[in-house]
Amino acid sequence: MVIRELAPGGTNGFNLGVDFIGGTVVNVEFQQPPEADAIRSAFTSVGISDAGVQSTDKANQFLIRLPLLQNAENNEAGLSPIDAGRAEMKQALATFGENNAVIKGVDSVGPVAGIELRNRAVAATLLGLVGMCLFIWFRYDLVYGVAAIIEVFFNILTTLGLFSIFQWEINTTIIAALLTLVGFTVNDAVVIFDRVRENHQLRPGDPVYKLTNDAVDQTLSRTVITAGTVFLAVLGLVLLGGEALRSFSLAMLFGILFGTYSTIAVACPVKVWLEQRIGAGRMGKQTVAVTEKTKLASAARRAVARSSANINNRTTGGNRTIGVRRRGV
Repeated sequence: MVIRELAPGGTNGFNLGVDFIGGTVVNVEFQQPPEADAIRSAFTSVGISDAGVQSTDKANQFLIRLPLLQNAENNEAGLSPIDAGRAEMKQALATFGENNAVIKGVDSVGPVAGIELRNRAVAATLLGLVGMCLFIWFRYDLVYGVAAIIEVFFNILTTLGLFSIFQWEINTTIIAALLTLVGFTVNDAVVIFDRVRENHQLRPGDPVYKLTNDAVDQTLSRTVITAGTVFLAVLGLVLLGGEALRSFSLAMLFGILFGTYSTIAVACPVKVWLEQRIGAGRMGKQTVAVTEKTKLASAARRAVARSSANINNRTTGGNRTIGVRRRGV
């Protein structure tokens, strides 16, 4: 994105849809479909040089994106940018024959609405990240919250990076996908963090690295299976969902892949690195007293009283240990 923005003569960092920049998107069906270059040439002949032409899953249908048109002639005629775009569109399509081009749908967004949608989309994403961080900070520890937010940023930025590289259109459905990925990614991280905390309570003397590595191993099958089922569902949307869901499904498809990777290879290493520098000493001093009627529960910060029927005591070599019968998680 940065290279596209800063390179001389480069394109925009993102291919923003009309939802964010304003303009008109027209779904046109041709009786005798022309080439995409011929459609662009027709719009260039009427003064629209930057019309976007995109093919669909139907060979005779095209999505044509027109920018907001504003010039002196349109102002004198009292035409808004959207009305001016529609007039130029009809003039360009008329070059293919009177009944050859049929308009199936029109979607128009004004410049003020586009800017407002863009600002609200950014605000919604940032507020979602802040809310997740505060929740994890309250529920676990600040170190866990920071690690989860870094993981989420990694996931979102890599997903948006692909949209910048391939210039896939970014519209409001992308924001829905990104917010979904925020929740999905943090949920995966919380599962591992919960097991880390449980391992720490059971083995307070073990190093942070070993506790985290064991937690990743213990939850790896769950992480892969969960991400795999979602991946298959989203893959179906990519292949069969059509143009309307293409941006959403692509964002979800690659976001699931990056999110699974970042849960293991970003969130956990960052947490270990932070704990070893700012939290290892404090974490190492935590101890939990285990009695006959007490069992460690991964759903709470402290030991929770449970029935002694689920606790088996055994003595080996003079050292008394406690075995906990674990229920399915």
